[in-house]
Amino acid sequence: MISSMLRAAAAAFLLGAAAAGPGATVASAETTVTDAGGRTVKIADTSRIVSIGGDITEILYDLKADGKIIAVDSTSQFPAEAMKTKQVIGYMRALSAEGVLSTNPTLIIASKDSGPAEVVNLLKASSVPYVEVPDDKSAEGVAAKIRFVASVIGEKEAGEAMAGKVESEFAALAKDRAKITKPVRAIFVLAVTNGRATIAGAHTGADAILKLAGAENAAGDVPGYKPLVDEAAMELAPDVILTMKHGDNAMPSDDILSVKGLKMTPAGQNNRIVVMDGLYLLGFGPRSADAARDLMKALYPKLAEQSAGITK
Repeated sequence: MISSMLRAAAAAFLLGAAAAGPGATVASAETTVTDAGGRTVKIADTSRIVSIGGDITEILYDLKADGKIIAVDSTSQFPAEAMKTKQVIGYMRALSAEGVLSTNPTLIIASKDSGPAEVVNLLKASSVPYVEVPDDKSAEGVAAKIRFVASVIGEKEAGEAMAGKVESEFAALAKDRAKITKPVRAIFVLAVTNGRATIAGAHTGADAILKLAGAENAAGDVPGYKPLVDEAAMELAPDVILTMKHGDNAMPSDDILSVKGLKMTPAGQNNRIVVMDGLYLLGFGPRSADAARDLMKALYPKLAEQSAGITK
């Protein structure tokens, strides 16, 4: 077993070594970064980037580095042209070492949630620099992520400008959040399977975005994503149910309200279901402050009216 993994690692190394090719253009300056995994990674050529993670792809596009991207993963849904003009290497949690390295990259920039682990290990063992991006799901974390990706590709000045803009947007959001006197109780429904809902607890992206939008996560006392039983749903008593869609595919409200426990909650009785695009809502990329603001508007329509100077 161990020898077969070593052979696979060696194969990956050789594929990586051949990636740049004899005619490749190599950057004149070498950059060294410490990535999210604590590894010291040396980067000499950013001309052929594989971007793994929708937030990373979005940052690279905003940094005007899209011309260097040769391949993306299937979560890279924004901007739309990424999936149309770049090679797609599959889902970020179901990668293939051969599939990634066959694109002949000179640099792989990947979310720390990429997988499976054995494939990520093979990619790290190849000669192609593999940089794992930090993903602290907070206002400060988004700005730090932008600065980090910018430093990896040698665009620190542009990264600082983008991060500063995002920080200003989060600061304005915080001022509006301070106006909320009674937080709405909300839950995030990830999926409904066989009449059972899976909801987001603490330490999840959904929990983080709810807090940024000024809501209380009604399921915040439990960690991670958990199946919900009917009795617990009624006890949580959310005022709003939040869920997400992928592209044009959204979970029908009927599916959510088919869960008896959810139907009996204040949110279910009042049909208060908010649906937002998944990458926009949970990507924690450059548009994250906008996503939190849009969610805040949906949760607090009167506050949104006041901010817009509308009186009724």
